[in-house]
Amino acid sequence: MVLPYVLASNFTEVRPGLIFWTIVTFLIVFFVLRAKAWGPILGVVAEREKQISASIEAAKRERAEAERLLAEQKTAVAEARREAAESLRRNQAEMERFREELMAKSRKEAEELKLSARREIDDQKSKAIAEVRAMAVDLAMEVAGKLLNERMDDTKHRALAEQFAAGLPVAGQAHNTAALPAQKRA
Repeated sequence: MVLPYVLASNFTEVRPGLIFWTIVTFLIVFFVLRAKAWGPILGVVAEREKQISASIEAAKRERAEAERLLAEQKTAVAEARREAAESLRRNQAEMERFREELMAKSRKEAEELKLSARREIDDQKSKAIAEVRAMAVDLAMEVAGKLLNERMDDTKHRALAEQFAAGLPVAGQAHNTAALPAQKRA
């Protein structure tokens, strides 16, 4: 057990020569490291610090730019939605106006067709009445000639026929069937 005591005495023993050379070695290593290593190490650390600061500033600028672009994009999307809604409203209004114009045009055409049909009916009715009257005049002349057994000249026949036709009922009037034979007898 002598050995632990010897080691313990070596560590606790003060040797002035060893202290001196330890201090001298420390100072030499300190100045060498300061001259050769400490400056470049501090330069690398300072450069790295500048790079980190520049990266942080660039990130801040990029973030601000991204926020600005996002705000612009949101504004553009809102504007596009507003324009789409306005366009849809305008298209619906145009479609409604077109539908109204088409309905008005259809009503006008229907009314014109109706009036045209009424005119055509009235024309055909007038023609039919004229034909019936002409046939009635001819028939009346023939009947009158047979009844009277005498021949009248054409002017007298026409006057008699026109008088008979004037007595005929007009469309829509009730005709008196009893009066017709009485006129034929006269």
